[in-house]
Amino acid sequence: MSKRNLTLLTDLYELTMMQGYYEKGQNEKVIFDVFFRQNPCNNGYSVCAGLDQVIDYIKNLHFTYEDVDYLRGLGIFKEDFLHYLSGFHFSGDIYAIPEGTVVFPKEPLLKVIAPIMEAQLVETAILNIINHQSLIATKTSRIVFAANGDGIMEFGLRRAQGPDAGLYGARAAMIGGCVGTSNVLAGQMFDVPVMGTHAHSWIMSFPDEYTAFRTYAEMYPDNCTLLVDTYDTLKSGVPNAIRVFREFKDSEKPLNKYGIRLDSGDLAYLSKEARKMLDDAGFPEATICASNDLDEFLLHDLKMQGAAIDSWGVGTNLITSKDCPSFGGVYKLAAIQNEEGEFVPKIKISENTEKITNPGNKTIYRIYEKESGKIKADLICFADEVIDTEQDLLLFDPIETWKKTKLSGGTYTVREILVPVFKNGECIYKSPVLKEIATYCRAEKDTLWDETKRLFYPHRVYVDLSKKLYDVKKSLLDQMNMTD
Repeated sequence: MSKRNLTLLTDLYELTMMQGYYEKGQNEKVIFDVFFRQNPCNNGYSVCAGLDQVIDYIKNLHFTYEDVDYLRGLGIFKEDFLHYLSGFHFSGDIYAIPEGTVVFPKEPLLKVIAPIMEAQLVETAILNIINHQSLIATKTSRIVFAANGDGIMEFGLRRAQGPDAGLYGARAAMIGGCVGTSNVLAGQMFDVPVMGTHAHSWIMSFPDEYTAFRTYAEMYPDNCTLLVDTYDTLKSGVPNAIRVFREFKDSEKPLNKYGIRLDSGDLAYLSKEARKMLDDAGFPEATICASNDLDEFLLHDLKMQGAAIDSWGVGTNLITSKDCPSFGGVYKLAAIQNEEGEFVPKIKISENTEKITNPGNKTIYRIYEKESGKIKADLICFADEVIDTEQDLLLFDPIETWKKTKLSGGTYTVREILVPVFKNGECIYKSPVLKEIATYCRAEKDTLWDETKRLFYPHRVYVDLSKKLYDVKKSLLDQMNMTD
């Protein structure tokens, strides 16, 4: 897919605010944070995704003549502002957490430092991209966990909410842990394995099931998975599949990779019966693949019931994250630069304490237990703060401050997880290829405790504030209360 100019992929109020800033001569440098407040699907963590498309979006950010003419036709923008837009380009800095990183609520996934008009314009598209891909990567990660080592294939294109959701959802699914996708264009664009079998219509187009199976096996001897539930799985489908497997074996042209797919019925019962039939016939290496409206909960139950399934094709519930269809990322102002070049922290308050923002120019340190390499907590602090791992470190919950943990010096390690992506409008970050991101994501999930990865009631990973950041936040809140 060719690069697209998505400059007008924005909410109208971003442009009307930009015009207001322009008329007031207000274009000071600001900082906006992208973060989310809750993990989707009641998960214990999320998987960050979408940065590569954000980079493409920023690189291609400009208003064409057609864009400006369209905006002129709306009748709400003045000519001097439209002239400014015709020469617009992004000149700011962007920091982000690399794709495939496990992330947690309240911490900035991405930080924009730019003149306010530029920072305002990019809000909508950045949220659209990060929210969608992080949602699908997180949902996929849950499904992969439930499969407990079995391969998960992304089969959701026909149920996705449009071509872009299908393409970039497939990309996010690969980050989350899928072994392949049925989406051929995604395979081409992102250089990932494409996988699939055949439909019931293939079977129905032949005089009988056996002929359909044999024809397919002749065409694809190196990848022959036969769909066995068109008529009767155990009385017709599996016996006909075994007949074909045996004929090829007896002809001294055995199939190199073969098996069956189940797409309906009681998958636990049918798979166990089919496994016994295949084994008794001398085909223990034949694989069993299953599909049919699967999600992590059904996979979990089927595994508990001893289903004899080797791989899973997951479609609708994965590509749409059906039970939790939005990620909930937000874009909030954190600081404004004053005339001396210093960033003055800004805070949004709310009667809901969960919605009170963290002010200032921040970064994130991931704290690991040195002995196990597992994540102990994430620490949000000011960008100029440095952690000395030889010193004791006090972590405390920023809301329930009596919850404190003291880490002794030398018992923990740290890693700064926000990295520079754009500097003065120029991209200085090279995105890894998708396969490398997927490998990195697997390693990231290995740093989580088992209690955090479980599907039900996962353990919460704490995101704490440094003492310096906490004090500034408390001071701002106190000032707000005094003003009221």
